[in-house]
Amino acid sequence: MGSLQGAVESTAPVSRLHEHRSEYPVPTGREEEWRFTPLRRLRGLHGAQPLPSGKVTVEVDAAPGVTAVHAQRDHPRHATDFEPADRVSAQAFALFEEALIVNVPPETVASRTTVISIRGDDTSGAAFGHTVIDVGHNARAVVVLDHQGSATYADNVEIVVGDGAALTLVSVQDWADDAVHLSHHQATLGRDARLQHTTVTLGGDVVRVTPDVRYAGPGGDAELLGLYFADAGQHLEHRLFVDHAQPNCRSRVDYKGALQGDQAHTVWIGDVLIRPEATGTDTYERNRNLLLTDGARADSVPNLEILTGEVVGAGHASASGRLEDHQLFYLMARGIPMEEARRLVIQGFFGQLIAKIGLPGLRDQGVLNLQDRITGAVEAELAREPR
Repeated sequence: MGSLQGAVESTAPVSRLHEHRSEYPVPTGREEEWRFTPLRRLRGLHGAQPLPSGKVTVEVDAAPGVTAVHAQRDHPRHATDFEPADRVSAQAFALFEEALIVNVPPETVASRTTVISIRGDDTSGAAFGHTVIDVGHNARAVVVLDHQGSATYADNVEIVVGDGAALTLVSVQDWADDAVHLSHHQATLGRDARLQHTTVTLGGDVVRVTPDVRYAGPGGDAELLGLYFADAGQHLEHRLFVDHAQPNCRSRVDYKGALQGDQAHTVWIGDVLIRPEATGTDTYERNRNLLLTDGARADSVPNLEILTGEVVGAGHASASGRLEDHQLFYLMARGIPMEEARRLVIQGFFGQLIAKIGLPGLRDQGVLNLQDRITGAVEAELAREPR
């Protein structure tokens, strides 16, 4: 299928706000889910006042056999069982005008990556979006969400992976320095379904991504990967929730971040809930951060709630610190200059995670190019002069 283009624009009046919005009061910053977020920098996305209309452009290059349509908000498929995560998510759900619906039919094995390009033009107004990615039973696909440009943007992404299906989804936040982006991803996995969800956050002034995973049948397997690099003044926040409510499901969370420059700030919150009926659960979450300069701050909070004793495994880990002196010494003792040694250690820190991206047996050129792009973006971050 060829490229598909559409615009996401906020023009809905206040009277059309969805009932979900009333369930989420305007945050003050004292709430647990908002206590790390700089609300004053959200340009009103969380508030009660109407915002000027903004615009982003959405283009889709769909793989053969994969369909993509822009549908009006009254389309019967745009919000099946969708639940906003917070005030901004509810705003986006209430105010989007057009949803992008991507469908991978049952039994389809996509031959290449489907790329959804989101481009912002300016930050003078707010835009809201909604995307549905529906993978039929026993299908396999790779989808990339690629965000670039300048925007004030809030959106929701619904992900449905059918029984026996497998999806790799990579969301790249490579915004310009003035962008503000808040995004909620809600994934539902069927019986024996597999999801690899990767978040790569590099650009933007304030970026907050909240992936949620739930299981609709036993045997589901979710791998949530994340990579982020914060420079001076940037706020990059990732909040994850994995809800184990089915037996014999698995989840793995592995996020890595690096920070450099004054007031570079990252937040990682990992919540895993194992309900009483979720016997045989196997879960582990991990977050690691490298603080490369003074003045940077990484907040990392793993949470694990276990309501049954019949689990295969459950654990979490979090670590934040500076580069290990002995690693640099080892390389420098072999004639490698300090800056080059530093670069190699940081590349190694991210390299194993980058290499994980993709489905086994579906290593198409699009995935390989994406891996190269992420590696190049990390190189570019390292080449920046810390402020």
